[in-house]
Amino acid sequence: MSFEVRELRAGDASRCAELEQVLFPGDNPWPERVFSVEFAHPHTFYLGVFDTETDLMVGYAGLAMLGRPDDPEFEIHTIGVDPAYQRRGIGRHLMDQFTHTADTMGGPMFLEVRTDNAAAIAMYESFGFTTLTTRKNYYQPSGTDAFTMSRQPRTSSPERNGE
Repeated sequence: MSFEVRELRAGDASRCAELEQVLFPGDNPWPERVFSVEFAHPHTFYLGVFDTETDLMVGYAGLAMLGRPDDPEFEIHTIGVDPAYQRRGIGRHLMDQFTHTADTMGGPMFLEVRTDNAAAIAMYESFGFTTLTTRKNYYQPSGTDAFTMSRQPRTSSPERNGE
């Protein structure tokens, strides 16, 4: 089985919403319209992973760049993998793409993750994320807590160093 990574477009919003319903059923999964708005925002970047045999989107993730271009911060808005395709490195590949972007631009990254999602937390920690704080009742309507995690860039851009 092989996969292809592509930037997501408006036509991909319905599949993202389908996956959200499966992955986050008790925590207000994003509807199609929210994905459409996110895809159109100039400071967000959404990627999808597609099974090349079926052209089915099997994973997706969104990254926002906040702040000034010469002093950016990055926030992972969402990341999800179809349960039938989990444990195949798809989430890790999406994280590779996003950490590379943040490292190239020299900006720290932030995200929220359910405190009970041990697999995601372990993956984020393997990328150098550390827990900053716990946000009580962050996910609604379930009331599940979230960790806010951050990661400093591995490199920094010449602009940030004054070069």
